[in-house]
Amino acid sequence: MNRIALAACDHNHSRPRKGRLALLPLVAALLCCASPFDARAAGALPAGGQFVGGSGSIGSNGTTVTVTQGSSRGVVDWNSFSIGSGNRVVFANGNGATLNRVTGGSPSAILGTLTASGSVYLINPQGILVGPRGVVSTNGRFVASTLDVASTDAFMNGGPLTLSGNSSAGVVNLGTIASGSGDVFLIARQQVGNAGTISAPNGTVELAVGQQVLLQDSSTGRQVFVQPTQQGAGGTIMNGGLIQAAQVSLQAVDGNIYALAGNREAIRATGTATRDGHVWLIAGHGTLQPGGAIEASGGTVDMSADNVVFPMGGTTVRANQWNIATSAFTVDDNAARALSAGLGTGTSVNLQTTGANGGSGNIDVNSGIAWQGNGSLTLAAYGNLSIAQGATLANQGSGNLILRADAASLDNGGSIANRGVIDWSRSTGLVTALYDMNGSYSAGTLLGNPAWSAAPGSGQLTQITAYKLVNNVTDLQNISQDLAGNYALGTDIDASGYTLAPLGNHTTPFTGQFDGMWHSVRNARIEVADFSKDYSSGLFGVVGLAGVLRDVGVEDGYVSTSHLGSGLLAGVNQGVIANAHSSGVAMEIYQNGTTFGGLVGRNEGAVERSWSSAAISGSDANGGLVGYNLGSIAQSYATGSVKPVFSTGYGGGLVGINDGSVSQSFATGEVQTRSMPTHGVIAFGSGTLASDVYWNKETTGQPASGGSLPPSNGLTTAQMSDPASFAGYDFGADGAWAMPSGATQPVLRWQLAH
Repeated sequence: MNRIALAACDHNHSRPRKGRLALLPLVAALLCCASPFDARAAGALPAGGQFVGGSGSIGSNGTTVTVTQGSSRGVVDWNSFSIGSGNRVVFANGNGATLNRVTGGSPSAILGTLTASGSVYLINPQGILVGPRGVVSTNGRFVASTLDVASTDAFMNGGPLTLSGNSSAGVVNLGTIASGSGDVFLIARQQVGNAGTISAPNGTVELAVGQQVLLQDSSTGRQVFVQPTQQGAGGTIMNGGLIQAAQVSLQAVDGNIYALAGNREAIRATGTATRDGHVWLIAGHGTLQPGGAIEASGGTVDMSADNVVFPMGGTTVRANQWNIATSAFTVDDNAARALSAGLGTGTSVNLQTTGANGGSGNIDVNSGIAWQGNGSLTLAAYGNLSIAQGATLANQGSGNLILRADAASLDNGGSIANRGVIDWSRSTGLVTALYDMNGSYSAGTLLGNPAWSAAPGSGQLTQITAYKLVNNVTDLQNISQDLAGNYALGTDIDASGYTLAPLGNHTTPFTGQFDGMWHSVRNARIEVADFSKDYSSGLFGVVGLAGVLRDVGVEDGYVSTSHLGSGLLAGVNQGVIANAHSSGVAMEIYQNGTTFGGLVGRNEGAVERSWSSAAISGSDANGGLVGYNLGSIAQSYATGSVKPVFSTGYGGGLVGINDGSVSQSFATGEVQTRSMPTHGVIAFGSGTLASDVYWNKETTGQPASGGSLPPSNGLTTAQMSDPASFAGYDFGADGAWAMPSGATQPVLRWQLAH
């Protein structure tokens, strides 16, 4: 009888029937405990309503019931709440909110029209159905829930609501639900479905199943949060219709989510001035099956479930970023098509396994993924990552590929085994492979682009590179066993309580690549143990001609005496240092004949797009960034104080002695005057200072650069905060520099993202 009634509701409706037919079992379950919808349903209107909170009146006029509310918030108890075809319920509640609780034993069927000037909450533990021709239109929120509030006080006070209950009935929309300036929430313990249209262009649409749910206000993010329970609520969310809002969330922490593919069905998050376009599909310990079109305009799609299964019907994601978190994952044909389609729209994909609930945490790529354009793919495995024979990963464009094992940086032996092909021969992007230092790496077939060249200031040497992950202090010190290897920081490292020996010396310098991956080594105390062997002190003692340090920070560290050079990152650099920083560091010495720099003691190579706020104090050459420069420094700056000790000390805000070249750089830290030369940029030297080098004459306390720069390059603090003061600096979206709101000086653009 219930199925017959539902089919009658669907008769002659113009919307494609595929999504609604898929929801028939859910609707049948919703109605299973209710009286059959007989002919009287066509004339149904809410009955037995009375205000039990706030003030107002309820009037009836033929086919229309009008709820007029005199207070900003009101609570109405009803014996029943259904709206027959052709009937109307009007909430004249201003900009306020009305909580409607159904105390009788029948579900709510909205086959007609519900409108409200404000917000409407409809709670019915027996279930809620919006029929195929049913229309809900509010200016504020619309909430449909089979979970009840423990007390109406929180609602009347405008605070967060906790909804809970054990009803097995569901909430289903086959019609149209729209909120003009608010949100739409469909909430149940076990079943929520949509095969119609839900719209909230200025708010969020959130579908949630759970035994207990927190509902709160947020102008920027999600507002419904399912609370995990010990027994697990299970439940299912099924979307076969159209959902469009500024942000969209489907959440079933212990249940399953099915987003069905269809001709026009889609989930679209369009974003607003305060809400970025964002879609959340969170099935927690259940299964997520994402299908159809899922869009987050200029924003992010987040998917999370123990099991993510892509349907044969196809999935297309359009967003800036698509994140997938799951226990373990196999890239089969369906997944490969979905990932390729998303990447092909310019969406960057980050697929990460967690190893949760007994999952292996592995990623197995059994089918090839290929795309054109600038979308980037990250495959990050909690355990191991493998690419099967016959599978090809390929990009034509500027897309990057990151393959990572041991994604949680646990030193779990995570390995990468490539038996297939990585084809970047027609790509200008990068391929990065990261594996545990105790794991293994097999490269497979690697096809690079012979015309590839590194981006300016990137410090990159090779298009396709494999790195051992450095996850802790032990790993860091083990670099000394292979100073020609390639390494990457898997996470920030706290070296508190350790005394570190510099990596590399003049006999055996570091000649590999070290990519910090925008992580830092913190609280490091670095000391030379044997001056008969080691002459320079820093996290890296000596970086050789082929060596590269990039995208790395050394923070809150301490470095002590050396013979030739001391710097927090490198004592001596003969290679390339790019996008590096040191901060919050004080250095002291106890003997003469040494050079100290906040980042590098002695630079014979290149330092670019780097900065330091280290406080420098030494007996000879002292520089805020580099102690003694014989190489090149470009697009860099220093903000730390330079305070030479003893009468032999001399210093510059940026460089102590400059016998190399400095361009597009500046200094702002205090430079303490001694009997030896101390100046705003350099102490002295025969090298070159380009015309785009500046210093803050107020904060450094120095009227002269120490080189050939005119006094006009000494800027006031007010001038330092004006981009127009820095001739030749590129502050554009793709430029090296940025001037954040309220900043007193430029920063490197990469700092804004890291």
